[in-house]
Order: sequence, then C-alpha cells, then structure tokens
Amino acid sequence: MTTSQLDAGPVLDPADPLAAGFREAVADVLDGFLDGQRDVLAAIDPSLAPLHEQARALLAGGKRVRPAGCVWGYVAAAGLPGDGDREPLLAAAASLDLLHVSALVHDDVMDGSDLRRGRPSAHRQFERLHDDHGLIGDPVVFGRAAAILYGDLLLIWSSELLHRSGLPPAALARALPLVESMRTEVTAGQYLDILAQSRPVTEQDLATAIEAAERVVEYKSARYTIRRPCQIGASLGGGSESLITMLAEYGSALGRAFQLRDDLLGVYGDEQVTGKPAGDDLREGKRTVLVAHALAAAETVERKAILDLFGRPDLDQDQVDRLRTLITATGARDQVESMIESSHAAAQAALTALPGTEITDEGRRALGTLATLATHRTH
Repeated sequence: MTTSQLDAGPVLDPADPLAAGFREAVADVLDGFLDGQRDVLAAIDPSLAPLHEQARALLAGGKRVRPAGCVWGYVAAAGLPGDGDREPLLAAAASLDLLHVSALVHDDVMDGSDLRRGRPSAHRQFERLHDDHGLIGDPVVFGRAAAILYGDLLLIWSSELLHRSGLPPAALARALPLVESMRTEVTAGQYLDILAQSRPVTEQDLATAIEAAERVVEYKSARYTIRRPCQIGASLGGGSESLITMLAEYGSALGRAFQLRDDLLGVYGDEQVTGKPAGDDLREGKRTVLVAHALAAAETVERKAILDLFGRPDLDQDQVDRLRTLITATGARDQVESMIESSHAAAQAALTALPGTEITDEGRRALGTLATLATHRTH
C-alpha cells in the first residue's frame, strides 16, 4: 500500500466508513502481509502452500467491520491520521480481520458448516485436498485437524501483524490489554455457545434461555465485533477515559444489534447474498436470541413442533420453511427486529451524549454512519 493510495479520499471517508476504498486498502495490507508469510511457509516445506492460498481467498471478502471500528475509534480520539500514521493504523486494524477469520475457521469446524463466504469452508477444502493427493486415513478427520491448525495459524498471524504494524510502542502498550481481553472474551463466548447448544430444552431451561443467549451475544459477538475494535482504535489514538467508556456503551449496543441481525439472516437470509446455506442455523441447533424468544413464547404444541425439527442436520427445504413459519408465528422475529432498533438507538444515543471536547467531529460522524450500516444490512 503506497502513501498515494492511502491519500485517496474514499479510503478514509467519515461519510462512508465502509467505503470500497477503505475495504480495498485493508485487503492490500492483508495481501502484502500474507505474501510475506507465503515465503516463510515455503522455506519450511512447499506442501504448506495451501495454508497461504486458503488465507488469501478467505480474507479477500468480508465487510471489514472490525478494522473499520478500529480505524474510526482512532479517528474519534485523534482525528484523521497524518501521512506517516495511516499505513501503521491500517495494519493494526487489518490484524483484527485475521483474528476474525481464525474464529470463522474454528466456528465452521464446530458447526460442521459446508460453506463460508460462498466457498467451501476450510475443513471441507482440506478434506478435498486429502482426496486429491491420495492421502491415507479418514479425509474428514484430516480436514478437521488441518482446519484447527490453520485457524490457530491465522490467530498467530493476527498477533504478528499487530506487533509489526509500525505503530509507536507506547500506543501498542495502551491497546494490548484490550486486544487480550477481546481474545479471551470471544473464546469464552464460543464456549458458552456450544454449552448452550448441548443443554436439553426443558420448561425450567426456558426461563433462563433468553438470558443465556444474550450473554453469548455480548461476549461472542458484541464485544468482539464492535466494542473492543473501537476501544482498541481509540486507545491507539490516545483517547480519553470518557471516550473509551462511551465506546464500551456504544460498542456493546451496536454489537448486539449486529449479531441479532446475523441471527435473523441465519434463518431468513438469502443464501445467494449471505454466502451461507439458508437455514443452516436451524440445522445446527444454534440457541440464538431469536430461537430463545420463539421457544419461550410458543404454546406447548407449537414448541414441540419447533423442537421436533430444530437441530436436525438433515432438514430439507420444506422443513426449514416450516420452522421459519413456526418461529415467525410466535412473534419472535418481530421482537428481535424491535431489539435491533432499540440497540441501534442506544448506540446512537451514547455517541450523541459525549461532548465535543472528548470526540472529534469526523469520528462521531463515521461511528454514527457505521451504526446504521452494521444494523440495516442483508448479509
């Protein structure tokens, strides 16, 4: 990424914090870093090439929400970066996408998902590699083991890119505790998620299922997607304690709305737009806030009908449509839409309440627009 490219207006535009220029700039940083890692892997053994190839393909897409939160959190604290600061800031922000795809790879292994961003998921690609190269043993076991290691490697690379970003040591020292908290929180949230899916659904469980689902949303998604990236960026920019506190409130509210939108898309989304098989969340038995509200609100007969289908990996399209109809009939879909709007409003209110002495105009504008883009989306 050259300075002239970084100077282009669309790269850092407060009116469009997820502009194509910004996403391309993040992609260029990631491509350059991964090309360096390709050489590292090749020096170890040429058979490691698929790790680089898969990383390039997986990181070519995505919404770049986490890098955007980091960059605009920085801008909220310090204003638009000068020429010498832009490239290091983008590198630090891009490291959060490496962390994200690490989590996606592991998530797909845990869920047994076939697709990710319109392509075969990592473990499925490693299964095919096993077959294509005539390897011995079970290709499913090989694919799962290879994907776990691949996800670990992406996590390691995320840390490496952050530390090699070129930001001043003092700035990194301010942000690292938040990065470490984010890694712990998302892993804990993932565990709570699989634990929730493993618990039997009983009448007693229904009373606490919504609370449990909301806790998963907070730690698996809200903090990791919006809250921590924004706080990390603000810390890199030397933001005040008031700004960091506001971003916690803003980020958790917006992160909740972001995940709740994902929950709706996982059930009602268009596969051609989302890149994930329609109804996969229903086949996987994900105990989302949507499902928790549906089970709590359903009458006994309807609840039994939902539970008879929910979590069955062999659901056909007619059964997926039946489940959608049942969930909608409980009012859960409308309730989650209302929760999204309330959370979006809470994020905007937190942003508006902070005095101008604590946040830059560019940062407030970009974060306000980011809140709308993150919640009113179709993928």
